[in-house]
Amino acid sequence: MVNIILFGPPGSGKGTQSANLINKFGLIHLSTGDLLRSEIEAKTPLGLEAKKVMDQGILVPDEVVIGMISSKLDANPDARGFIFDGFPRTTAQAEALDKLLALKKTSISVVLALEVPEHELISRLLGRGATSGRPDDANEDVIRARIVEYHNKTAPVADHYAKYGKFKKIKGEGSVEEIFERLSKEIDSLVVEEKV
Repeated sequence: MVNIILFGPPGSGKGTQSANLINKFGLIHLSTGDLLRSEIEAKTPLGLEAKKVMDQGILVPDEVVIGMISSKLDANPDARGFIFDGFPRTTAQAEALDKLLALKKTSISVVLALEVPEHELISRLLGRGATSGRPDDANEDVIRARIVEYHNKTAPVADHYAKYGKFKKIKGEGSVEEIFERLSKEIDSLVVEEKV
């Protein structure tokens, strides 16, 4: 099983590349935002608990999110692997995810971090903001704040996985195809290692 965490600041192309990787490698997309929404819609005990907390404007506790991830893993026993999107965002979440995966007799294979210079991210997001109608993509100060927030929050998670030799930086500039090729090369080597 190949389990990947795809990292990248806002505007790095994570969404596009996730979709491409899922198609090519037959991975299951594990987005915590999507999981929360589907658990709430299905009115599961975890979903009801999450909704109660969210309605108070509080972040959903890590235990609840880990519980949802556990359910998703259990529901897909024959998966070739998962691509984690939006999780883990903190070292505590990374440690909890590692423990959960160990219980399931698997682990994170690699963390792929798309590296894009700040000026490029700003230009991409302002471009997207002009057509998407997303207010958070239309204001350069908000964009800069989001990028700073990303680096502050995710740097410790990167360090956590780097300790285990599982963190790789990928140049996130160039065409969508070129970036996809770089990501695929990293994953291809993991798939080959797994078959050996």
